[in-house]
Amino acid sequence: MEIDSGSTAWMLASTALVLLMTPGLAFFYGGMTRAKSVLNMMMMSWVSIIVVTIAWVLYGHSLAFDAVGDGSGFLNKIIGGLDNIGLSGLVETATKDDGTGMPSLVFSTFQMTFAIITVALISGALADRVKFGAWVVFALVWATAVYFPVAHWVWGGGWLSTLGIEDFAGGTVVHINAGAAALAVALVIGKRVGWRKDPMRPHNLTLVLLGAGLLWFGWFGFNAGSELAVDGTTGLAFMNTQIATAVAAGAWILVEKLRDGHSTTLGVASGAVSGLVAITPACGFVDPWAAFVIGALAGVACAYAVGLKYKLGYDDSLDVVGVHMVGGVVGAVALGFVAAYPFADGQEKGLFYGGPISQLGVQVLGPVAVGVYSFVVSWIIAKIIDKTMGFRITQEQEIAGVDITTHAETGYDLGTIHSSGVAAVNGPVSTPASKKVDA
Repeated sequence: MEIDSGSTAWMLASTALVLLMTPGLAFFYGGMTRAKSVLNMMMMSWVSIIVVTIAWVLYGHSLAFDAVGDGSGFLNKIIGGLDNIGLSGLVETATKDDGTGMPSLVFSTFQMTFAIITVALISGALADRVKFGAWVVFALVWATAVYFPVAHWVWGGGWLSTLGIEDFAGGTVVHINAGAAALAVALVIGKRVGWRKDPMRPHNLTLVLLGAGLLWFGWFGFNAGSELAVDGTTGLAFMNTQIATAVAAGAWILVEKLRDGHSTTLGVASGAVSGLVAITPACGFVDPWAAFVIGALAGVACAYAVGLKYKLGYDDSLDVVGVHMVGGVVGAVALGFVAAYPFADGQEKGLFYGGPISQLGVQVLGPVAVGVYSFVVSWIIAKIIDKTMGFRITQEQEIAGVDITTHAETGYDLGTIHSSGVAAVNGPVSTPASKKVDA
């Protein structure tokens, strides 16, 4: 099949937008940590790009999207085959065999960026206290044992796909998956030193807002790009992404105002991300009015959900569970009610459009199955790492700061500040004559 240059150009741009989201996440997460952990937090996102790219090229694409045999057997419902190890077969086939006219390698690269950011999302729950090497091992094993199979279940012809689950851009595959994993690992490694006693406020809200803005920008590629073409559904996903994000951000800061008496910059950033998460599975399936409702529900639900860690006693440092798992569930389950444009075999409209209750059942089953699988396997992986190489840094290292003890760097080196207001970078600065006074 000939390459469709227009759709291919859009998919190349979308792929770049989604990849940008991971550095954007690094800013978002980095600003939310304490100053002594900002570099380590950002490095965890950056190394996710490295590790997942290597795994995806070697075998990840095959496990997610290849078929086992003719695709009809039981094994294919669980995991993909190994026909395209090293992506060699994708070079030979040139274009996808689905009528999109997109080069196979472009599709693979687009999907790779999803795997990258899913792994990076988990790191937000682990801020301040994990060994960098342990995180690298976890990222590789988790992508292999959890992300690639789940992507196959939903998008690669696996069992949830056969049941007709609707997940346009990754509410189940990405956000519920990462949120459940974050909870499991946070339970294994335990709480930060001084949690609930010492102040652990975000050290740089400017970085948080910058990161949220980059995520919002990149998410248009994440959602609208998932149509894999340029058509009416692409436009619908694009608009719904904007609507839900704006409404969720507004809903979150409204909750803050009514509950706490003030709206915060952290709240508007977190609210925007909650809306992005919730509309991800639904963006190409719902009308704009439904995107408005989903955004409002996500903003309110996630604003309250982030406080559950204090009631239940788990230290999810940067609210991955409260935003990504809860937001993902809101969007995925909502489709059972408001899906208006199903487009694949087995998919049905939501209850509000006359669809069967079976679609709602699938939309509940998917998040539950993925959440349980991700939690259990993530807990096992983290426990093995903790018992072998150790997952957590020492208490002394944590108190001193993981940046300096792990990376021998600090995020901010401002030098010595003198009374004259001049930073002494190359040595002491003498007081200008005009500033001297007689004793």
